[in-house]
Amino acid sequence: MLRKLASWADWQIALAVTAALRVFYSGFAAASLPFLHPKQAAIHSNALTYNLPAPHGLHYALLGVWERFDTLWFLHIAEHGYDRPMAAAYYPLYPAAICLVKGLMPATAAALLVSTVATFFLFWGLLRLADSLSDEGKLRLLLLVCVWPTSFVLLAGYADSLTIALAVWAVVLGREERWGGATACGILAGLARPSGVLIFIPLAIMALRSRQARPLVVGLTPLGLIAYWGWLRWSGRPSVVTAYRLYYGSTMAPPWAGLAQAVRLIVTERDALLAVKLVMVIAIAAISLRRQVRIEDKAFALAVLLQMLMYTGRPLLGAFRYVLILYPTFLVLAAYAGRWNGKQLGFYVTALGFLNLLWMWGFLNWSLALGT
Repeated sequence: MLRKLASWADWQIALAVTAALRVFYSGFAAASLPFLHPKQAAIHSNALTYNLPAPHGLHYALLGVWERFDTLWFLHIAEHGYDRPMAAAYYPLYPAAICLVKGLMPATAAALLVSTVATFFLFWGLLRLADSLSDEGKLRLLLLVCVWPTSFVLLAGYADSLTIALAVWAVVLGREERWGGATACGILAGLARPSGVLIFIPLAIMALRSRQARPLVVGLTPLGLIAYWGWLRWSGRPSVVTAYRLYYGSTMAPPWAGLAQAVRLIVTERDALLAVKLVMVIAIAAISLRRQVRIEDKAFALAVLLQMLMYTGRPLLGAFRYVLILYPTFLVLAAYAGRWNGKQLGFYVTALGFLNLLWMWGFLNWSLALGT
């Protein structure tokens, strides 16, 4: 079966894996309903939980069960715009995409459809980047991404798959010297999530290395983020930084301040989960900065990791989810996976997949401890 799948075109592999995951996660969420017993305090920690659907029926099993945490904000923005100051923390591209589709279906279904289509393009783009890997190595690359803890958010009502897909395709098009398309993807990535603008770094390095004038168009890449920040200021809304500080308990600080606070909390409060996150960040830094990684990919990975440390108050919140954008890390891991035998691969995939489903269970159960 795997050999037959490996012989397919990249887009066909991406489509098959995406469809399988959509069915699996939707089935897992629906089957979990009888066993979910979320605490009311956790549910009402979100300001938009005043109008949640009743937790029963087929509609809830297929759609309502996905209305958790940030998804509620994206749906609210798609319906009402930025009518609340807290909404400034959520970038506009994903809710705009929901708006384009929700006239044909319920808003939650539209959000899941956008994420599913984005995941397909993400997987296709990763396969395009993995041209140095064997056909089996490409499948192992997708397998590692699929089982990575918190990777279920790629098919949830979150902006992650859209952001990462745009970032990956910006690099794909940049390496093919299709600079206009690469720039467009980069601009849109900056409108999707804060980390999206960082794709400007590898694009700029590739453009400068070409020593031509045409690639300099990638200098426009930060316009997406700048346009959103400018609109917030022009419309009198709080900035993204202010929204995080006032409403989400996170203050922007130098990376070393975020690192220092994380270490302090680990030592003084014995925060085991934070310790795991910090070890993971250090390990990914070591993997991403290896000699065989391209210089532009190293720079991008370092920028993403430093950005993750630039917030105090809730250090490394969502760290496992945020590293999903680090395509260089997964390319290196896939190369390592090529040396594993079947038992080793099965062990690692099973362990990571279990953690992924554990995080998804926490997400469905409104768990603030295991939430993404």
